[in-house]
Amino acid sequence: MGLDLTTYAMIVEELSRGWISISGVVNTHFIGSYLLMKFGTDEQKQKYLPRMATGEIRAAFSLSEPELGSDVAAIKTTAKKQDDGSWEINGQKMWVTNGLRSDLVFVLVRTDPNADKPQRGMTCFIAEKVGGEHENTGDYKGLNVPPQLRKMGYKGVESTELVFDGYRCPADAILGGEEAGLNKGFPQMMDALELGRVNVAARGVGIAQRALELALRYSQERKAFGKPIAQHQAIQFKLADMATQVDAARLLTNRAARMKDAGERSDIEAGMAKLFASEAGRFCVEESFRIHGGYGYSKEYEIERLYRDAPLLLIGEGTSEIQRMVIGRKLLERHKI
Repeated sequence: MGLDLTTYAMIVEELSRGWISISGVVNTHFIGSYLLMKFGTDEQKQKYLPRMATGEIRAAFSLSEPELGSDVAAIKTTAKKQDDGSWEINGQKMWVTNGLRSDLVFVLVRTDPNADKPQRGMTCFIAEKVGGEHENTGDYKGLNVPPQLRKMGYKGVESTELVFDGYRCPADAILGGEEAGLNKGFPQMMDALELGRVNVAARGVGIAQRALELALRYSQERKAFGKPIAQHQAIQFKLADMATQVDAARLLTNRAARMKDAGERSDIEAGMAKLFASEAGRFCVEESFRIHGGYGYSKEYEIERLYRDAPLLLIGEGTSEIQRMVIGRKLLERHKI
């Protein structure tokens, strides 16, 4: 839609306030369009972006594998150039949002196993497939989608594996073209993950806001010891902490988005926003769950779903532990003496 990241973050917050799964569907599609707009060739942009904008085709992106998540440099899925100029991809990917129903996947694979640094030997391919098909045939033969992964929460969008077994890609499926994009996939994906972290931060704000709203309503309706529980100091302390964390998370998220929009370096700020907002989402949901008491454990109350959805934010787009590592390392680089 041509919106800036700040506006997008506000949209994601509101979507997540209602149902966080929808923001997951949008996020992978948005990251794919961002990769195309920033790194794609004119031909790639013309081929995909108009249909992505109308929703005719959906996008996914894929980094994780069965044996790796945060350690992206350890990717094992490979692409080898064939005699006819095409590339053959072999390997397995994991935790792919939109993995089944997407029509194209931005997938990071290893193309130069002898690179002096692992990150320098990776390429992003635009892998096309038939949306909704578990086993692709014809031009897309060799790209298969096993049954969807069963999850604790986040059930409104599919998460899948992808199995590449002799899947052929033309050279022009390399993001940015073979000449400009070969072995440049790692920095391309890391750039896009800054957007992903802002997205996850906005999701954290949205789910935290909803948890606060539910707690405010329930605490004024539920009575204990002769008065609404909202009049008990213990509950008021919880509400105060929740509201403070919601506002702080929102401010951090908006700052990271504005800096990215202004073209400023925002790796630290995006990491801070993702770290704080995801933890705030988890905290506010748990506090709201406690305020609801036994009813919070019932599926008749919305907080039960939030309680299952919130933990994903602590893992997706880099765990809280990884965020702390990245923030610390980048701080030392930025303020080196």
